Amino acid sequence: MEKSEAEKRIKKLRELIDDYRYHYHVLDESIMSEAAADSLKHELAELEAEYPELITPDSPTQRVAGKALDKFEKVTHEKRMISLSDVFSTAEVMEWIHRNEKLVPGGKIKEFFTDIKMDGLACSLKYKNGVFYQAVTRGDGLVGEDVTLNVKTIENIPLKIDVDEAEVRGEIIIFKSDFEKLKGEFANPRNLAAGSIRQLDPKIAAKRPLKFIAYDLVKPDKPTWKEAYDELRKLGFQTSSEDRVWKAEDVQKMFEYIKDLDEYRKGLKWGTDGMVIKINDRKVYDDLGIVGKTPRGAVAYKFPAEEATSVIKDIVISIGRTGAATPVALFEPVQLAGTTVRHASLHNADEIARLDARVGDTVIIYKAGDIIPQVKEVLTSLRPEGTLKFDFEKALKKQYPELEFERPEGEAVYRVKGETSDLILKRAIEYYASKPALNIEGLGEKNVVALVDSGLVKSIADLYKLNASKVASLERFGDLSAKNLIEAINNSRHPKLAKFITALGIRHVGAQTAVSLSRKFGSLDNLIDTTLADLLEIPDVGEVVADSILAWFSDEDNLKMLEEMKSLGVWPEDDSDADLPLNGKSYIVTGTLSSMGREEAEDKLRELGATVTSSVTKNTTALIVGEKPGKSKTDKADKLKIPRLSEAEFLKLITPLE
Repeated sequence: MEKSEAEKRIKKLRELIDDYRYHYHVLDESIMSEAAADSLKHELAELEAEYPELITPDSPTQRVAGKALDKFEKVTHEKRMISLSDVFSTAEVMEWIHRNEKLVPGGKIKEFFTDIKMDGLACSLKYKNGVFYQAVTRGDGLVGEDVTLNVKTIENIPLKIDVDEAEVRGEIIIFKSDFEKLKGEFANPRNLAAGSIRQLDPKIAAKRPLKFIAYDLVKPDKPTWKEAYDELRKLGFQTSSEDRVWKAEDVQKMFEYIKDLDEYRKGLKWGTDGMVIKINDRKVYDDLGIVGKTPRGAVAYKFPAEEATSVIKDIVISIGRTGAATPVALFEPVQLAGTTVRHASLHNADEIARLDARVGDTVIIYKAGDIIPQVKEVLTSLRPEGTLKFDFEKALKKQYPELEFERPEGEAVYRVKGETSDLILKRAIEYYASKPALNIEGLGEKNVVALVDSGLVKSIADLYKLNASKVASLERFGDLSAKNLIEAINNSRHPKLAKFITALGIRHVGAQTAVSLSRKFGSLDNLIDTTLADLLEIPDVGEVVADSILAWFSDEDNLKMLEEMKSLGVWPEDDSDADLPLNGKSYIVTGTLSSMGREEAEDKLRELGATVTSSVTKNTTALIVGEKPGKSKTDKADKLKIPRLSEAEFLKLITPLE
């Protein structure tokens, strides 16, 4: 091919390959197969090899890795690269808005811009005469490192744009699916992306499927963030989203966007832990200035954490339906993935030994599959002096002195000696149906054995799935007795709370303790959410009984059974006088009241049928706030959107209606 023809062909190939890159990376659509695109790139490379004088810096072939560097050169940013302050609730977002409205002309912020927060390596790309020539990491915000050779290998970065001079900022990331294939020694996708870019040999970065996601166009300047964002896409840059980036005209709309993104992010190709919120007007944004290293005009709203830290207050052992002894760590309540978590399984004696988990330790907790809380790590550097290794056998003897346990050879689990899962289940059902409990006629020992041995009943919840025809097919039953049994079982669907607590068969919890628990907590939901401190407030509940209660409500099998029973319409009635005005409500008193002491205030609430607890949960009706309230309680209440009552409102609440 003649040089003139080659020049024309090279120009067309570059345009088509760039067009393919734009559609594939920016518009998330393909105008040809990957194989076809590779073929075009191969042809371009051959032509450029034949006519090297026709090679230009913006050619798609110039993404190839160059010579390894001895070190990265330092580069001073023309405009500081900042980081953002984090906020964790809508209340904190409102506080940020109110602070800024005191500083802006007219005292009103008209528009907000929201964007998906990315978890990657911040980087600035620079263009001169429309051609990419330099990439610089954020560094300390003032000075970064020149990583041009590595960044140039990233396929979705345009090497040529339709603007003479530009600076584009964004995050270098790796998709979650690619990370799973390559993660190796890296803890998370961000570490892998950052580690790839900070390799002195560009060939390493070239082998990794990195992406650049743009979020800011510094040059040329645009009057609003939204206009800058739209311009980025026109110039050929991939952005976090086309349909999940918004201009919000009011605060309520912005909160709707946050809620929408919280659901949408589960399907994102890359990791995100929140939403960036900016004042859309860039002049107002710039005029507000920077405090420390963060701008006043933007914050990062963080979604509920998937990991959190807390302190182990106790380790209790739960005996499950198979007779297995499972240790459970109880800790100070924390918010994790949108829910309040108070305990996590430690699985068995070997796992406790591996973690070296002790009472008093600070631990990292996470949710496996966003469902089950697990202890990930013990932060031994924060361990207080005097902590003792957990003695599993000693704990078993303390909590279950009347039982014997054995650990079969080759197993990690201690089990109740001489007990089988069927035998334990039969005893549990017999007690559930006994006179001190729910008094279900027809569920005596022999009938329970028949139901369990037949396979019709594998848990207490299965009782409520039975029908007369299946029961009548068993040897011990006829049509009438089967019908009577089903009727008796159905009549037990909404028992008194104290009776239901008794029926659960929690070790050390008899009828009298069940009544005390019922009066203290008022509902089963409140009891499930209880803490050691709340239990020890009850006169006839000591440490051993409290540990037993906490262990029962920490057991995954027990909680699943209760959820299943609730789905079947089986749930106890709240236990308080229906005529009392605060029946079924739960309150917390914090701070100092001028009209009476805290204990007197709590007594008055209980007299009106309310439950009074010391810990804020999702079931708390309201927080009664006096002077100098506890910050942890008010913060927790705000996070859970629990309303506050002033002392005046409290006095009105407890004053009987005329």
